[in-house]
Amino acid sequence: MTDPASLRDMTELRAEIDATDKALAALLAHRARLIDRAADIKAGNGLPARITSRVDEVLDNARANAGACGLDPDLAADLWHRLVEWSIRREEAALGRE
Repeated sequence: MTDPASLRDMTELRAEIDATDKALAALLAHRARLIDRAADIKAGNGLPARITSRVDEVLDNARANAGACGLDPDLAADLWHRLVEWSIRREEAALGRE
């Protein structure tokens, strides 16, 4: 990642934003594949898509990770809440429990 202070103009800044967005998309795609694998494992073990204690843990981790790197923890919690709910719906569909 490029230090934002080193970016000299909007062209460089926009290029860095676009590169960051591309990296975020790749990470989210990887996370989706992990969710698919979780659904496979859960199916084999008779586990539900939603495990409330794990949901709470993921949201707590999102807040802590955000705070540790200078991101607003409330923003992270909101984003991760949407991500977790999407992930649960994806698992439920894979488990045939929509």
